[in-house]
Amino acid sequence: MKASAKKTETPAMLARRYLKLVEWSDADGCFVGSAPPIIGPCCHGRTEAEVMAQLSTIVEEWVEVMLGDGHPLPAGTAGKKYSGQFVVRIAPELHKKASLKALARGESLNQFVATALAEV
Repeated sequence: MKASAKKTETPAMLARRYLKLVEWSDADGCFVGSAPPIIGPCCHGRTEAEVMAQLSTIVEEWVEVMLGDGHPLPAGTAGKKYSGQFVVRIAPELHKKASLKALARGESLNQFVATALAEV
């Protein structure tokens, strides 16, 4: 979305295009909110609902500031579809190590990496 958003689209309407994440942080002992690519961790609170309310306001304000400054808005993330495929470039040594570990487990490299990512 370019800075020249339709005049009928308010910052609140445009802010709905961004996925808002509320996650528990063991390090902080509270819920933390972010909305990449608009803003990283930016608010915290005792409940998910409290953080989501703060985060929604913050994202709306950031959209308003970006538009006011003439900056293009990043592509929306809410409802984005994912193909399930991506390419990762790693050092040949790491590729070899992962391949050997997968082989030792009787798994394909794809299965090994998918399992490792699921644990993140």
